[in-house]
Amino acid sequence: MKKGDKSEIIKQLTATVQEYPNFYLTDIEALNAKRTSALRRECFKQEVKLVVVKNTLLKKALENVSVDSSLLDTALKGNTAVMFSHVANVPARLIKEFTKIAKGKEDVKPKLKAAYVQESFYIGTEFLDTLVNIKSKSELIGDVIALLQSPMKNVVSALQSSGQTILGVLKTLEER
Repeated sequence: MKKGDKSEIIKQLTATVQEYPNFYLTDIEALNAKRTSALRRECFKQEVKLVVVKNTLLKKALENVSVDSSLLDTALKGNTAVMFSHVANVPARLIKEFTKIAKGKEDVKPKLKAAYVQESFYIGTEFLDTLVNIKSKSELIGDVIALLQSPMKNVVSALQSSGQTILGVLKTLEER
């Protein structure tokens, strides 16, 4: 590959890393064509950008960004596919879904190598369940709103039920 081509790829990767706040490094080596196409199709549906990269070019792209890529050196070995996403847990859910389908086989792919999610590094496959359970910004906002509404709903329902109770007592007293 020519030096000019490499620098162009590094520029594109740098722009992509800056555009997406979360990325997952995965190993999709040895996936057959059918499963690779299915993975790419599902990534497209979930708005995840899947890119197969050379490890050295990705390292150089990460050096151009404010991401300290030294923690990823152990994961940047062998074949690497990068899943870029705006939502933190979507790629983890995709990986988990595809590994469920392939259970029982010796080497289940795609396999999580590392992830950079919400400005934190997760190295190794053991963090897949943790990454699946990370809530997105919209999910967290929904949880906060539900927590804030809960006391108000309790007060309103208490007032409504006590109003019915008082009304029932008054009607009973009036009839006597």
